[in-house]
Amino acid sequence: MSMETKRHEPDHPDVQAGYEKRDVNVPALLKFGFWMALLLFVTFLGMRWTFNYFNRTQTLGAPASPFARERELPPNPRLQVTPHLDLQMYCQGQEEEVNTYAWVDQRLGVVRIPVDRAMDLVLQRGLPVRAGAAPAGSPDLTPEPPTVPGGADLQGPCGYLAPSASEPGEAGEK
Repeated sequence: MSMETKRHEPDHPDVQAGYEKRDVNVPALLKFGFWMALLLFVTFLGMRWTFNYFNRTQTLGAPASPFARERELPPNPRLQVTPHLDLQMYCQGQEEEVNTYAWVDQRLGVVRIPVDRAMDLVLQRGLPVRAGAAPAGSPDLTPEPPTVPGGADLQGPCGYLAPSASEPGEAGEK
């Protein structure tokens, strides 16, 4: 193989050598440079005017210092720092409300009783019935116990904190 440059001889009379015969368009480049410089200058003036305007109208105050004042907490709602402990405290409060006696309104004589005791009282005394709700001779029907969609193991957010049914000494074993 030869290292010679292969020269293309044009077949057409208008096609000449493979390079430009004229120089760049200097007046067009100068116009472009002038307008670019003018645009940069106008932008500079606009930014300078804007910053001066902000300096006059918006004061920054004292510079921020980490030692200037105590740390202020952000407004509510805040992120939980200890979510597991918060959930345990919430569940303890819920368990206390469900399993203890307390006054709801002492002036009116309204009390809160444990759910288990309330269920026993409903079984003993029955639910209150409106007058004329059921005919006098109707048979006493026992409704089926309510079920929870998803199974009996569904206990809400505090369910995993309760001891499992297989552990001895649980409240469920009697």
